Amino acid sequence: MLDINKFAKTMKNTLKCCLVLFILQTASGDSCSLEISPPRVVVGFGEPVSVSCVASRPVRVLGWESAIGALHTQHDLTVQWQVDSLIDWIEEPICYGVFFTAPRQCEEKLNLVLYKTPDSISISLVNHTGPMVEGREYQLLCEVQNIAPVQYLTLRWYRGQTEVYNHTFSELSPATPVQVSSTLLITPGRVEHGAPYRCEATLELGPEGPQPPPMVKSEPLDIAVHYPPDLLSPEQEVIELGDGEVITLNCTAVGNPPPLYRWSTPTLLESDESHPLLSAPSLGIYTCMASNILGKSSKQFIIKPRSKGKTDGSLDISKHMIWSGTEN
Repeated sequence: MLDINKFAKTMKNTLKCCLVLFILQTASGDSCSLEISPPRVVVGFGEPVSVSCVASRPVRVLGWESAIGALHTQHDLTVQWQVDSLIDWIEEPICYGVFFTAPRQCEEKLNLVLYKTPDSISISLVNHTGPMVEGREYQLLCEVQNIAPVQYLTLRWYRGQTEVYNHTFSELSPATPVQVSSTLLITPGRVEHGAPYRCEATLELGPEGPQPPPMVKSEPLDIAVHYPPDLLSPEQEVIELGDGEVITLNCTAVGNPPPLYRWSTPTLLESDESHPLLSAPSLGIYTCMASNILGKSSKQFIIKPRSKGKTDGSLDISKHMIWSGTEN
């Protein structure tokens, strides 16, 4: 007759033994006993490379599986993978070992990064030539030719010395050289007139890569910005004039293209004067108009007789009202 208790105890011990054996085999199978040194290698296109694979226990065969530089050895605990000039973009070297004891065979893949700096990088305006207009939107394009691997690329945009945008390509994964581009939308103001824009391509390859990271700059793109005239002092001016005195009126404005000036005076409906300074020898209203292709701005000067009681020596108007105006 079957002893149920004895049978259960026997099965329990058997399962425990099997579980211990399974754990030992799993732990043993997780250890490949191979170490690649260095474990990650960053190599420039066409440069030499050398990597060691070391076994930590006796081995029947130790070798490298590779499209180029394949090599194996028997019984030695070290084998070298070496290439004088690496130009194969799909190279994936694997170190393998065949051992006397379990696990009898295992392998380790080398983390290899083959990189190439771009042939060229350029910046241009999209669908536009000539000067820009203040307040309008424009698109700049930066193009990078033949760079690899693109997932390590950071493309930075600069205005002058200030970084204004950066673009990464980590979502891409080709190993071979590719062409990529980045766009930047700008709405230029007058302060950006003459400001150079440029872009820089940097391969950030990690601590195993070259330091500082390889970087290539575009030629700068200088932008011209057109904007309407703004008078330096737009408020109406009331000026007192004494007998025999002459004063200079200043109507200087800043604009691009440089503004043209037209004056209307008490004696002439419109003067032929085309500069921002005008001599005013008589009383009345003088009006200045500064204009360019984008707009215009005007200012009035009201010249009145000097109030009674003021002597000529109380205020030297000719000295106080003459400035050196410049056209911008």
